[in-house]
Parts: sequence; C-alpha cells; structure tokens
Amino acid sequence: MTTAYRNRIQEFKVALSEENINLKTLRELCFNGIPFEGGIRALCWKILLNYLPLDQTLWESFLKKQREVYSQFLKEMIIQPGIAKANLGLFREDVTMEDHPLNPNPDSRWNNYFKDNEILLQIDKDVRRLYPDMAFFQRPTDYPCQLILDPQNDYETLRRRVEQTTLKAQTVNRNRSGVTNVSSPGKAFNLYPSNEYEVLPNGSEAHWEVVERILFIYAKLNPGIAYVQGMNEIVGPIYYTFATDPNSQWKEHAEADTFFCFTNLMSENRDNFIKSLDDSQCGITYKMESVYSMLKDKDLELYLKLEEQNIKPQYFTFRWLTLLLSQEFLLPDVIRIWDTLFSDQDRFHFLILVCCAMLILIRDNLLAGDFTVNMRSLQDYPISDVHTILIKAKDLQDNS
Repeated sequence: MTTAYRNRIQEFKVALSEENINLKTLRELCFNGIPFEGGIRALCWKILLNYLPLDQTLWESFLKKQREVYSQFLKEMIIQPGIAKANLGLFREDVTMEDHPLNPNPDSRWNNYFKDNEILLQIDKDVRRLYPDMAFFQRPTDYPCQLILDPQNDYETLRRRVEQTTLKAQTVNRNRSGVTNVSSPGKAFNLYPSNEYEVLPNGSEAHWEVVERILFIYAKLNPGIAYVQGMNEIVGPIYYTFATDPNSQWKEHAEADTFFCFTNLMSENRDNFIKSLDDSQCGITYKMESVYSMLKDKDLELYLKLEEQNIKPQYFTFRWLTLLLSQEFLLPDVIRIWDTLFSDQDRFHFLILVCCAMLILIRDNLLAGDFTVNMRSLQDYPISDVHTILIKAKDLQDNS
C-alpha cells in the first residue's frame, strides 16, 4: 500500500468520523474512487444512496428500526403466505370459497399468490445467472436469514415455491402421431444448466437466494413496476459490496441494507424500467437522445458518422443507461464507476457524460469502421480501463 493511498484512507476516516458528516466533502472524496479497506466503500454508498442520515448519532436507532421493518416485510410477504399454502390441505374442511385456490375472483388471495409465482420464476431465472464468471453468488452466505430458515417455521419457502411451480408448469407437447410428451420447463428451456446452480442443503442459502428475496419483496411493495429484467444487474453490485464488508457488524445485515439502498436507487432510476414513460422527459428515450445531443456538441464529426451509418442510440445506450453500465465491465470496474456515479450530485447526468466519453475514446475505430464493425464495438465495448473513461467524462464535464 503506497503512502498516497494510506493518506487517502485517512482522509476518508476523518470525513466519516464527523458527528455530522459533510456531504459535499464526502462526495468530493468519493468521486475519485472509494477504498474497500475497513468497509469504507460500503459505508459511503449507504450515505450517498440516502440511506444513512448525515447525523451519526441517529445511526443506531435508525438502523434498528429499518432492519425491523425489513423483518416485518419477510414475515408478511414470504412467511405468512408460505404458512397459508402449507396449511392448505391440512384443514380442508375450513377452506372457504374465498380461501380456495380455484376462486375465480381476480382479487382473491390465491390469484395474487399465483401472479406472484410468475414474477418469482422470472426473478429466479435471472438471479441464478448473476455474474456467472465469478463464484460469489453461488457460495453460501455466512449470515443466512434465520427468520426464513428457522426449522420451527413450517411454511413454503421461496426456494420451495420455485421448485413446486416449475414441476407443476410442465410442458406438454403432442407429436404428429398423437403421443403426448410431458417435460419439465426447467429442462426444456435449460433454466438450470449445470450442478453449479443447484440449491444448497437446508440450513444454508446461497448469495443469489438472498438477492432473489430482495427483488421479490421489492416487486411486492411496488406493484406498479414489480420486477423488470435487469433489476438483478442493479441490485447485484450493491449486495456484493455490502456482503463483502470486512466489518462483520455491517456484513450481517447486508440483506436489509441492500434492500433499502436498492429501493432508493430505483426511486431515481425506475422511470427507465417503465415502458409507458419511455418517450417522456424522464424516460429512457430522452436520456438516450441526450447522449447523442452531447456527442453532437463535443464531437460533430463522430456524431455525423454514426448518423450516416444509421446507428441509433437505442441500439447500445439503452443497456448502458438502464443498467448503469453494469453489463459492460467486470464487477470490480462497475463498482469503481458507481463510486463516481453515486458521488455526483446529478448522478445520472454524469452517466450521460460517461457514455459520451466512451464513444469519443473509440472515435478513430468508429470513424474507420463500417456499420457491422461499429455495432460490434458498441455492443462489446473494447476499452476495459474505466479510469481512462472516468477521466475523459470529467474532462467533458469541466469543458461544458
């Protein structure tokens, strides 16, 4: 560790030791990257994502309350419906029409239960393949949720719900001679391609199962948006940062803290996931066009080349902007970019600057390439040094 880096860590420690944290000072420090050591990054993200109050004297009572609230969500949205499902059939004489799974009423408890299962299956499919190039999300967490895994709780867990729903939703194919083939959709669509994705034994749970629970609770609490594919890519880096915190007192509560930080981030980013808002000023179309507007201002020649080749911003910036570049770089680099994004007061304007910088940094390739070559470059971005990209984005910001 260099002297300069040690000094930088010390600067963070001083900033975070203030009883009332100076947000402007902290943002300036975080903009150039946050150290992992001592759990500094995880703590800074909790502040920058407006989860922790700036007054440190409030932290203890605030965190206690938020974690209790999250436990209540688990009880109401996972455990209680699971107990009701487990009890169905044990007391069949007590089942009223209102409680019956075949009740046609669209507002019935069971109709909602089956709708939830559709969302859960989509979440399950996405979280199982979260960052497949690293083993972290397949490994067991050191802090499995005791409330969920308590053997005294006889209820249907999310894991069990997925297994049961997958088994029931068998795919029936009829061939030309009239013979019916029944196969599991998990097998038919290769949802679970290898042993690497098999669930862990009772009493332990993988990190992806924790992420699944966070996304399911979010979907239940936000029925207007529920779950949209790609949210798993947003929650993944936050959970990873909190679940690898070297401070075990924080690490133990990674699930609840991730849920609230993800919810706060989505409150700023959710319009990108709502299709009906695509063409509004807060929607994704406006943001994609903003990248090209900025490029036209900063590099007219490159802008005209992309226009001439009919390379529209939605061909590549949709993923860049919606997923905050989480699919363009390796996870450690995504986390470094997010240090800067989270610390900028107008964080999503800075994301547009980053996207514009990414285009300008490969301008020579783009000016020389044809449509096919250029699309390949934009969909599989060739520069891996995020430091260079962030410096260029800051330069664009300073000269605007």
